[in-house]
Amino acid sequence: MSSNIDYTSPSTQFTFDVNDSTLFKKDQQNYINLLGVEQLNTLENTSLLDIFLSKDNVVEPHYHQNAAELVYCISGAAIVSILNPFTKKIENYPIKPGQVANVPQGWWHYEVATEDDTHLLAIFDAPTPEVILGSDILTFTPANIMAHTYCLDEKQWKKTIAPIVPTTYIGPPKNCNRVKSASEKQKESDCKCKHKPKPKQPNYMNPYPYHYPYVYPYGSYY
Repeated sequence: MSSNIDYTSPSTQFTFDVNDSTLFKKDQQNYINLLGVEQLNTLENTSLLDIFLSKDNVVEPHYHQNAAELVYCISGAAIVSILNPFTKKIENYPIKPGQVANVPQGWWHYEVATEDDTHLLAIFDAPTPEVILGSDILTFTPANIMAHTYCLDEKQWKKTIAPIVPTTYIGPPKNCNRVKSASEKQKESDCKCKHKPKPKQPNYMNPYPYHYPYVYPYGSYY
């Protein structure tokens, strides 16, 4: 295997602390660390993202134009969703510790944590994973082009995407006050009903706690 790395150079690196290379941080439970050739100069066609998520947080829809991605679950649980460009369908793959999901190069995808303390390792076959994010596509594409292309009201489109922050990486934003859809409200209601405590049943064996007149133990009234 050919290599342009000078392994005799004193600047050659063979180890690196990924905790020192944060790509994005939403809060203490949701952040992404990066390892690529810029962090470890002996890497060739390998790089990774170290991803930490709490429940219901999402690595936003995106694609990697230069690499395939292998998502390995270390702890917690997540659903890796992929838009298959051949079937035109979203395919959802739940993964738990020890399980993987593979995303081919250039395929649109996203990851949703279904448990707290979810830890994912995304491994790429490129020295640095390049990415195009959904938030960037939506915010940087001119509104007049979107309106003209898809026959939209330009003002309405601008209003709709106004809350989107470019380069979101992990959503939803901390200040999200989105009005929930009817289906989401119904789902929450169904969940609450499953955990609602059952009402106490009346005690038909002894409906009256006292008996009058009092009966003396030996059979005569006292």
